[in-house]
Amino acid sequence: MEYHLEYFEKILSEWNITLSDKQKRQFSTFYEILVEKNKVMNLTAITEFNEVIEKHFLDSVSLGAVIDLRKELSVLDMGTGAGFPGIPLKIVFPELKITLADSLNKRIGFLNEVIEELKLEGITAIHARAEELARKSEYREQYDLCVSRAVANLSTLSEYCLPFVSLSGKFVSYKSDDILEEVEEAKKAVFLLGGQIEEVHRFTFGENDLHRSFVLIEKVKKTPKTYPRKAGTPSKQPLK
Repeated sequence: MEYHLEYFEKILSEWNITLSDKQKRQFSTFYEILVEKNKVMNLTAITEFNEVIEKHFLDSVSLGAVIDLRKELSVLDMGTGAGFPGIPLKIVFPELKITLADSLNKRIGFLNEVIEELKLEGITAIHARAEELARKSEYREQYDLCVSRAVANLSTLSEYCLPFVSLSGKFVSYKSDDILEEVEEAKKAVFLLGGQIEEVHRFTFGENDLHRSFVLIEKVKKTPKTYPRKAGTPSKQPLK
């Protein structure tokens, strides 16, 4: 099926991103697989083409407007769900080495299908909880960048994500517009986990003025081995 990607390309061009024909096909195919699989498993409440373009694809890739992703970086997408932001980032910035992590095995099956169908290389999907994965030396403090679009308190997300970031790397949390109070409340937790809040980018994009904030947290010292705490604790009792 032919999809109209003019709007998608227009917004991307504002971020100095141009898609090749191959990349356009990959996004169209990703959309088709997402909608088809969504009929039998819960992947997204958003299925209308233009909404998926705006709220999933553009939103995922908008990180490229804030930090330079046109280079070889190792990236962990924690709590990736249906592959956001990791798969759109991989399509647009193929140099990235991406690991998608999710705690639901059915989603990993879906992600592997997408990776195979889109012929993506340098990307893997793993079934794991952050609390357990962070105990493994091959993942702990091994990534230049950890990203998460998961919905959780910033203190909780920092405990899940900062243990994976190497020194001088970054954890970037995708957040909604109204974030400054939450950032303030998370400062102590971020410090305990070896991070330092670098900056908060707030902006709008698209015809519907979608609001997005990015919280950029730099890893300035190693995360103490006690973190993350055992499964469930970071979300039930966020660090304060």
